Amino acid sequence: MTNILDIVQADYAKFPEAQTYSIYSEDVYFKDPVYNFRGIKQYQKMIGFITFWFKNLKLDLHGITRNDNLIKTQWTMSWDAPLPWKPRIAVTGWSELSLDATGELIISHVDYWECSKLDVIKQHFVFYK
Repeated sequence: MTNILDIVQADYAKFPEAQTYSIYSEDVYFKDPVYNFRGIKQYQKMIGFITFWFKNLKLDLHGITRNDNLIKTQWTMSWDAPLPWKPRIAVTGWSELSLDATGELIISHVDYWECSKLDVIKQHFVFYK
């Protein structure tokens, strides 16, 4: 059986394609600075939205650790925004993935950004670097 840490790491490497939804509980709680919802179906819809709108998406995993039933990842996600000038947007942050009592299912996925939502919006309007 594959370790959940290995699955999460592999999913980050191919994000947002072919994610392993079976490692999430049916009523998984998800929260980040933009979204806040419960349920695997909503999680799949969010990934679909990201896949449709964010082009050349890349999720770089900088670190992953597990302490009992908590997985923590550090990452940078970047993409080309769907605007005529296609600005490259980047957000660095971390995720805390809480596991159920068996340690086999993610019951909570909370993302934190190291910047504000305004900082992300401003990246869309930088025409000269």
